[in-house]
Amino acid sequence: MVGTSDGLTERKEQGMEEQDTNVNIYNWGPCLMKCTITNELKELLLSEAKVGFDYKDKLAGIIEKETGYTDKSKDKILPHLSKCFGLYDQAQEFYKREKFKQKPEYIMSALWINYQKQHEFNPPHDHDGAISFVIYLQIPDKLKKENEAYVGKSGGPGGIQFFYGDGTRDAITYMSHFPKERDMFIFPAWLKHWVNPFKSDCTRISVSGNIHDSAKINNIKLDDYKKDNSKT
Repeated sequence: MVGTSDGLTERKEQGMEEQDTNVNIYNWGPCLMKCTITNELKELLLSEAKVGFDYKDKLAGIIEKETGYTDKSKDKILPHLSKCFGLYDQAQEFYKREKFKQKPEYIMSALWINYQKQHEFNPPHDHDGAISFVIYLQIPDKLKKENEAYVGKSGGPGGIQFFYGDGTRDAITYMSHFPKERDMFIFPAWLKHWVNPFKSDCTRISVSGNIHDSAKINNIKLDDYKKDNSKT
């Protein structure tokens, strides 16, 4: 009869609680890491941007001023960033619960700075390369106050959104964050993300870059070479 129970289900559940049961909670989605850069790196990124060049034609952003760093500037900045990439390697091993079979060998292919102003934004996009990153150098007080007044579930005005995969409302498909100065996110280059616009009359400054893994590139070339020679 509908609505009745003989109590078997309840007794089974109680029995499970008493058992010595191994429980595993599995990771899901990409490895997205947040860390904090030093003041020294922050000032270096700001100063070296002054000798950069217009980079808008290479980017998806609806942003008036986006500046690329010169090769000379990259050489100064890369030693500082390398420490952060080392942390990301450790984070990936922890996240995937396995060690790298071959350690990544990173090459920075692109580095630029975004001066995001009132009503400007970055539409949903991904990046080139193996991993990408974004660093926040300036979050004005006006923007902080606007974000504090925001009512909603996202990171709000000036926030960044990362989203991956499809699913029901029970699935976690995005991460939203309003950044602080010196926050740095590192993530797979293919991870879709976008940046919210804001109404405040101010400038939000961030730096982004793309990193290729030369170890993978070299390995692919070697495999192709072996395949070609196996046919002869």
